[in-house]
Amino acid sequence: MAKPIEFGLILKDEDARQFWMDKKNPKVTREQVDMFKEARQIYKCNFKH
Repeated sequence: MAKPIEFGLILKDEDARQFWMDKKNPKVTREQVDMFKEARQIYKCNFKH
């Protein structure tokens, strides 16, 4: 029987440090903030409580 494929990512040195820095202090762009504001407005208009 075939074994399932296990996917994994191994980061080393500077790549690993950068990954953890980004995870601890995520940066968002102005476009992303605007997108979430628009999504929240759409949600409010469609799901009134």
